[in-house]
Amino acid sequence: MPPTITTQPPLFATAEAAARIAAASRRTQQPQSRGDLVSLAMGEPDFDTPHVVTEAAHASLRTGRTHYSPLLGEPALREALAEKLTGIAGAPASASDILITQGGTAGLAASILGIVDPGDKVVIPDPTYSLYADLVSMAGGTVVPVPLAPDLHWDLDRLADALTDAKLFVFCNPSNPTGIVHSRDELDALAELLDGTSTIVISDEAYSDLDYTGRPFSSTISIDGLRDRTVYCQTFSKSYAMTGWRVGYLWGPAPLIQASARIHNTFNGSVNTFVQDAALAAVQSCDEDVARMRAAYERRGEIMRTELAAIPGLTLSAPEGAFYQFPRYDLDMPSVEVVAALRTHGVAVRPGSEFGARGEGHLRLSYAAGPEAITEGVRRLARGLSALR
Repeated sequence: MPPTITTQPPLFATAEAAARIAAASRRTQQPQSRGDLVSLAMGEPDFDTPHVVTEAAHASLRTGRTHYSPLLGEPALREALAEKLTGIAGAPASASDILITQGGTAGLAASILGIVDPGDKVVIPDPTYSLYADLVSMAGGTVVPVPLAPDLHWDLDRLADALTDAKLFVFCNPSNPTGIVHSRDELDALAELLDGTSTIVISDEAYSDLDYTGRPFSSTISIDGLRDRTVYCQTFSKSYAMTGWRVGYLWGPAPLIQASARIHNTFNGSVNTFVQDAALAAVQSCDEDVARMRAAYERRGEIMRTELAAIPGLTLSAPEGAFYQFPRYDLDMPSVEVVAALRTHGVAVRPGSEFGARGEGHLRLSYAAGPEAITEGVRRLARGLSALR
């Protein structure tokens, strides 16, 4: 008799949330620069954290600031941020409505998971930062991507249709990956679209200090018709070159911040005390450092644009902020395959498809890298694209 074959059940059963993320996620891990590879893929400043910030951390450690922090964050940091936000919003911001988070990523996670229920409709631009869709998938919500206009700003007619009955709209300003900056007029138009609805907004303003338009940056929380429905998500990573410190914050309507705090406290607990002391020094003392780095990024953006303009078959974007160039290429190849081929020529970039279906046919390049790395990386990019023709 033939042997009896039995089918064993899986040894471990994993949660549906993990499967939803795996099925929907477009995120890819990209390398940092090394001896044989120039990375233009990392959205990470190459500057060291300002000296006053690291010194504040050292001083905090020396004085024994190594114990648990309050779950919402250190009172002194929250008070300083409330003062800053009051100036941005043009309306009083209370420290009691601020949550210090483990970087901007944890702030986004806490706010989205605190708002979205299974089946809720969540609108995001396409293309945009890929973490938003992953977090909505984790929560069981339904992502509704809205294609951008040809100039990479919002297509307001399409956005109006998509926002009908939406629980949440999530966007970043300035934008990753496009580098565009949403103007006050655009934000006013969004306020009109949402007037009379219960739709919540999450405004990720990680790059708000990196605006090259020449006009004052308009935060979502400065708009009267948006402020009371917006969760403002911020990080110290970009403005202050503090990516490895993992500190950010949320501010918004009290019920939404309370829900976010419940999620963050469960997942993350409180942020390191000495890191918050360093963040306070950044808020109080680093305006000149921020301005210096911003000016450097603007110069680097011009270097990258000049170098890219000499490559046949690339249509360049017109970044207004952040530190990204988002060119379209004319090869008949998926962007993930183009990126893989470019790696063999010693340069790493990100595939446009990582940021949404409408990002296909594009590459995202970061000019947070140094000038020499930009010049050499684009030279390798040109060589790689030429080899693919």
